[in-house]
Amino acid sequence: MTSTSEPERGAERGAEPERITVLIADDQPLVRRGLSLILRSDPAIDVVGEVGDGEQAITAARELRPDVILMDIRMPVLDGVKATERLAAELPRCRVLALSTFDMDEHVVGALRAGASGFLPKDVSPEELVTALRTVHRGEAVVAPRLLTRLLATFVTPAPAPASHPPAGGISGLTPREVEVLRLIAAGLDNSEIAQQMAIGVQTVKNHATGIFAKLGVRDRAQAVIAAYESGLVRAGQNHGLRP
Repeated sequence: MTSTSEPERGAERGAEPERITVLIADDQPLVRRGLSLILRSDPAIDVVGEVGDGEQAITAARELRPDVILMDIRMPVLDGVKATERLAAELPRCRVLALSTFDMDEHVVGALRAGASGFLPKDVSPEELVTALRTVHRGEAVVAPRLLTRLLATFVTPAPAPASHPPAGGISGLTPREVEVLRLIAAGLDNSEIAQQMAIGVQTVKNHATGIFAKLGVRDRAQAVIAAYESGLVRAGQNHGLRP
């Protein structure tokens, strides 16, 4: 582990903007250095450490308690998916933003299911990286909705139950309105697009989404969409009730 500075836990809440402490986990030194240089260009971001595998990431996270961990999915010793699963159980306040060289990486779904708050391909712009980091730090999910839909359609095997049967698990506890919202989330629509599609307010969509997450026992939109695909509620190729 290469520790670069001590986390500033005593930062005043009133400071603008709020500081974000970040741990970088990637097995390629050049990638780690590049990510560090990008993030250090923002005075509100403090890179507290750099490590080369998932086991080191867990050890460093225990010591440094970063706000966000940039986690490469494919690493030696312990990969990013297994490391994310352990961190979600042990240090749930450390948010994980998964990284991959490939946008269509089968391990991305595993990382999201394990508790990652988002995913970015490594070819994103510096501006997109910083924006995603801030979004994850706020407790929101970061996955391009249509990219998530493509990933799930490719790598998730849905339940074989016929569509006429009630969906299994927590999905069955959703109201018809919540099911409709979840279908549209799974179709890759954001809150504004869902509001327009359903002719309701954006805040109403947010309220429905919060209720859906609670009933499914998931943390964010990404995990909710995974649950929708796994239950068979939505399937690849469906239009999910979208208007033409």
